[in-house]
Amino acid sequence: MNFISATGFTDDLPDLEISIEKAVSDDDFIKKICTPLFGGGKRLRPILFLLCARAGKNYSKEKALPLATALELIHTASLVHDDILDGANKRRGVETLNSKYSAQIAVLVGDYLFAKAFQLVSENNYGDEISLALSKLVKNLCIGEIMQDRALFVVPTLSEYYSRINLKTAFFLSTCCRLGGIVAKLEKSDVENLANYGTSLGLAFQIVDDLLDFFGEEKVTGKALGGDLKSGVITLPVIRALQAGKNFTTLKNIITQDKISDSDVSTAIKIISESDAVEYCKNRAASHIDCAKLDLPPVIENSVKLSLEKISDFVINRNR
Repeated sequence: MNFISATGFTDDLPDLEISIEKAVSDDDFIKKICTPLFGGGKRLRPILFLLCARAGKNYSKEKALPLATALELIHTASLVHDDILDGANKRRGVETLNSKYSAQIAVLVGDYLFAKAFQLVSENNYGDEISLALSKLVKNLCIGEIMQDRALFVVPTLSEYYSRINLKTAFFLSTCCRLGGIVAKLEKSDVENLANYGTSLGLAFQIVDDLLDFFGEEKVTGKALGGDLKSGVITLPVIRALQAGKNFTTLKNIITQDKISDSDVSTAIKIISESDAVEYCKNRAASHIDCAKLDLPPVIENSVKLSLEKISDFVINRNR
């Protein structure tokens, strides 16, 4: 089951796809290289925004779609830049821009997508509050990436790990929910509750993502196992295995070397699986999902609440 069918939310999605395609059609070459970037994505961020924008009584698709599009453009831009930093060859099973063309082209495409997103926001007069929230979002994405790049092949504390995934993932989902609440003209307290839902959802999402990096199916995830480890990014399964597993010295020696082989990845996966790291990570993710559901404000439309709960269930059980 894919994300969209799992949530049961299909309203506006055809129009969203048209809007995304139109947004990257300024030039034939740009359209050619950008179009594959949006294939296979979950659309989690714009869907969260669109659902939360429906939480009030006066939803306007025409008002919401440009901002939903901007959120997906920002997300895709961040992935393009991530692939450059990681030296990644594949994303969602497709060759990355930096691999197919060059790092120079990929940097410019990422910059173009960021600029296009803010152009959409400016053209549609969303106001200072939304513009400020999006600026803060991009700033935090950059800070999270800088933090990660400065700590490659270094084992972070649990607190450092959470700071990083909050900046790179949780804050993004929180912002999507916050913006939806603002567009829906909810009370400030209800907007904050939606934002808190997004934060908890994002923490769970990233923890599950970190598990899939070691234990997912490559054909499903579209990425080789151990990609984060090879890039020097130490995530929660490794942190826990170092704390509570056997052969932690072997694991630490593997993860702190500059070059990690496929054989090293296999050894690391074996050590992690023999510890309680998988169960530990699943329990932490489940705890964040519980918090997310509790944060949903009671005033929102029942259909919206049900879809947001379905998203929570999908995140904790997803395989890609």
